Amino acid sequence: MSTAVALTSDLDRAPGLALVPAPAPAARAAASATRTTTAVVTGIGVAAPGGLGTEAWWEAVLNSVSGIREISRFDASGYPVRIAGEVPGFVDAEHVSDRLLPQTDRVTRLALAAAREAVSDTGADLAQLPQYGAGVVTASSAGGFEFGQRELQALWSKGSQHVSAYQSFAWFNAVNTGQISIQHGMRGASGVIVSEQAGGLDAAAQARRQIRKGARLVITGGIDSALCPWGWAAHLAGGGLSANPEADRAYRPFDADADGHVVGEGGALLVLEDAEHARRRGAQVYGVLAGHAATFDGGGAPRLTEAARLALADAGAEPDDIDVVFADGAGERAADRAEAQTITELFGPRGVPVTVPKSMSGRLLAGGSALDLAAALLSLRDQVIPPTTGTRRVAEDCPVDLVTGAPRRGVRLRGALVLARGRGGFNSAVVVRATD
Repeated sequence: MSTAVALTSDLDRAPGLALVPAPAPAARAAASATRTTTAVVTGIGVAAPGGLGTEAWWEAVLNSVSGIREISRFDASGYPVRIAGEVPGFVDAEHVSDRLLPQTDRVTRLALAAAREAVSDTGADLAQLPQYGAGVVTASSAGGFEFGQRELQALWSKGSQHVSAYQSFAWFNAVNTGQISIQHGMRGASGVIVSEQAGGLDAAAQARRQIRKGARLVITGGIDSALCPWGWAAHLAGGGLSANPEADRAYRPFDADADGHVVGEGGALLVLEDAEHARRRGAQVYGVLAGHAATFDGGGAPRLTEAARLALADAGAEPDDIDVVFADGAGERAADRAEAQTITELFGPRGVPVTVPKSMSGRLLAGGSALDLAAALLSLRDQVIPPTTGTRRVAEDCPVDLVTGAPRRGVRLRGALVLARGRGGFNSAVVVRATD
């Protein structure tokens, strides 16, 4: 049920947007024949509260260092909520050329930095791939808010020489993906998934589909940012923000006193690669994207449990194969109860370790689940479960084994389940496995 905008990445054409045509029957048959191709993650790039760069962010997470603090990107003193998760130490001019600065906003600049790190991390020579062998499939929900605000300001001050704010928002997500394609010379199938917080997982699943259709390598994941006055007004109007002014206590998933969430910016981009191609070139592999499923709530009935069961089935896994759950962690009592019910139905009360590392960054819209996916892969690599911060007293009606206080070490991690829910009824679940 996610909405997708497809972007042509043929760089010989004039820049523009178009729908990617449906494959011919022969192409569909070929795709079906390769549907069992294994997709592995060989690169990770992170721009998130707590740390710019994968290892800086991961070290902060394992040391329970929160990136949530007083907003500094604009004057928030007149707003009822004044804290958010901001990416530290990010200087736009260091990551984007002078030519691109006027054409982009925060979200594109963060995405370009994360994509550059992910590609560098994978060690792949993109120039050696087939002409259409690499693509970009990302997720975004709020991309363009800051750009739209800037266009509105220019419109008010200068008149009629600027695109409308609506046009800025509607097309900016696709332009963001296009910039990544252009920067890395990637001409393969590309697109944008829009399913709010679930988008990062849904994008990874779409990237896996492209790998199964014959792509060698796909950049995927999600980056979001709407920390500007116009975006902040939308966050406040949407409801659900915690009014607690204490940065370390405002967002507390599964806590008996949970009263809302904190917004953040950033996320993660991953390089998904055909496993055989990765093996031939001796690439490092973080893990296997083994299963995915997405559902949509209808008739007032939540369907997160169904998404999780279907993802396990897609991976050919049983609940006993999962050693940690990266929960969505809404930080709102009813939503937390519903997710805890999903987890206990699958694993039993306190039957599997559960963690919400986004408690240190805030909810990042489409970037949130992508960052959770990165955390799950790093957990498999390092055999450690990151903690949940903020939560001090797990609610009795949420009988989950929540990892708090400090990382949980000395565990054997073979598989992880990542859950995400997006505003409006989107649910997504991904199973990742450690490599042999």
